[in-house]
Amino acid sequence: MLINIIRKYKIFLFLIFPLFFEGCKAVLLSPSGDIALQQRNIIIISMILVLIIIVPVMLLTIFFSWYYRSSNINATYSPEWGDSNKLEYLIWSIPVLIILILGTITWISTHKLDPYQPLSRISSKYKNISPNIKPLIVEVVSLDWKWLFFYPQQGIATINELAAPINYPIEFKITSSNMMNSFFIPALAGQIYTMPGMETKLHAVINKIGKYEGFSSNYSGLGFSGMRFKFYGMNKKNFNLWIKNIKNNTPKIILNKEIYTKLLKPSQYDPVYYYANVLPNLYEYILNKKE
Repeated sequence: MLINIIRKYKIFLFLIFPLFFEGCKAVLLSPSGDIALQQRNIIIISMILVLIIIVPVMLLTIFFSWYYRSSNINATYSPEWGDSNKLEYLIWSIPVLIILILGTITWISTHKLDPYQPLSRISSKYKNISPNIKPLIVEVVSLDWKWLFFYPQQGIATINELAAPINYPIEFKITSSNMMNSFFIPALAGQIYTMPGMETKLHAVINKIGKYEGFSSNYSGLGFSGMRFKFYGMNKKNFNLWIKNIKNNTPKIILNKEIYTKLLKPSQYDPVYYYANVLPNLYEYILNKKE
């Protein structure tokens, strides 16, 4: 019976099917950070270049199937035809040209968007960064299965919550407690791996006020699916208030080596937590710790 209903209303179902995606948002195609925006542009350009090959091939396949059908007496049948230099030049020149263009784009963008390289611009509108501006430093540690963020310049730390002022350079220093993981905020920039005993870096900027999803994009065990956090893009005033509220309204517990050892215990779906005081150089201790 269900099959009969589907057959009867298949056109109607086909038309309403896109409505199911009304609430979906393709973050990678509508980013809020300049680095992610440039990466989005590379994806779109690459897709267009590839479609230059794919679309004509698909259309010609349909055309040839239709034109050379058995009932078409006007189609020329040439069983002895073997090759054509002109046709081969055309067939090979376009893919080779596209590969050269893609290779050039890859070479330029790989150096331009190097995550270890400090930002050269804030956005497409604001292309110059004053040498007097020091980036906001955020030290990131992936734990099982939660995220620990240090703000060394502000002297605080958070669990599963991250914030930054808009249109201001951010420098992430990233490591892991004991397992390889991946730090990813799609609206901000591409993913960066986290590894124990090693430090990776990411320079990025958020250009729009909002609440964004951050998560682990590398499977790391039982609690992987819940290893998520919120990233808030704020104006400078609200960011300073966020810091002030943590300092003034959080229990005066110092995040030291003893508390960090407790955080190492695997746990899932941890709530947001704040530390108003942090032991100096605790991140360096985690980074250089030998198991």
